[in-house]
Amino acid sequence: MTPVVARVHAYAELSKWRLSSLVLLTTAVGFVLGERGPLRIDLLLWTLLGTALCAFGASALNQWAECPWDQRMDRTRTRPLPSGRVGRGEALAVSGLLLAGGGLALAWAANLLAAALALTVAALYVVLYTPLKQRSSLCTQVGAVCGAIPPMIGWAAARGALDPGAWVLFAILFVWQIPHFLAIDWVHREDYARGGFRMISSVDPSGAMTGRLAVLYCLALVPLTLMAVVVGLGGYLYLAGALALGLAFLGLGAALHLTRTREAARRLFVASLVYLPLLLGLLVADPTGPLR
Repeated sequence: MTPVVARVHAYAELSKWRLSSLVLLTTAVGFVLGERGPLRIDLLLWTLLGTALCAFGASALNQWAECPWDQRMDRTRTRPLPSGRVGRGEALAVSGLLLAGGGLALAWAANLLAAALALTVAALYVVLYTPLKQRSSLCTQVGAVCGAIPPMIGWAAARGALDPGAWVLFAILFVWQIPHFLAIDWVHREDYARGGFRMISSVDPSGAMTGRLAVLYCLALVPLTLMAVVVGLGGYLYLAGALALGLAFLGLGAALHLTRTREAARRLFVASLVYLPLLLGLLVADPTGPLR
C-alpha cells in the first residue's frame, strides 16, 4: 500500500464510513418522503454532502475523545488514532473543518433547521454519548437519539419544517437501534468491559435484561412502523411488508432472549441491517398512504 493510499484509508476509517453510509441512507429517505412535488436532485445531493461532512466530523471527534479507551479494546486498537497512523491534533483539526463545512453547506443549500439538526447530532454524539459510555448504560438510548435524527435532517431540508411524518421516522429509527446495539453489545461484551465502557452487558452478566429489552423494542417496532400509514407515509404494500418484517425481527429478538448466545446476537445484528433498508425501501416504493 502506497503512502497516499494508506493515508486515504486511515481517513476513511476515521470517518467511520460504514456507519456514515447508514446515516446518508436515512437522510435520503427522509428527504424523499418529505419532498413535495418533483424531486429536487440538486438539493438532495447538497443535503447528503452536508450531512456526510457532519457525520465524518462527528465520527473523527468521537475517536479523538475515545482514543485512550480504544487502545484497550481488540476491536478498536487498530483504528487510526490508537495505532498512530493519524495524530490526535490532526484528527481534532480535521473534525472541526468537516463539521464547519457540513453545517455551512446545509445552511447555504437547504436551511438553518437542517444545519442545526446535523450539528445537534454531532454535539450529542461527542459531548453526551461519548463520555456517558464510561458512566452509564443509558448511553445506548442517547446514541439511539443521535442515530434517529438523520431522516429529520433530510425532511427539514426538503420542507423547511418537521411535520408528524418526520417524527414517526425519528421514532422508528430510535426504537430499531436498541436491539441493533444490544446485539453488538452482547457479542463484544468482554471487549467493552476491557475498554471500561458501561454498556448494558456490564450490568447484565446473565443476559436476561439484554434479552428482555431486545424483545420489548422489537415488539414496539411493530405498531410503531404501522404509524407511518396513519400519517400518510406508506400505503397497503408498505403495511403488509412492515408487518412481515416486524414479526420476523421480533422472532430473532425472542431467540436472543431464550438462548442468550453470541450466535443469536449475531443473527439479530445481521437481521437489523437487513430489516431497516427493506423497511425504508418499502416506504419509498409505496409513498401514498390510504389516509392521505
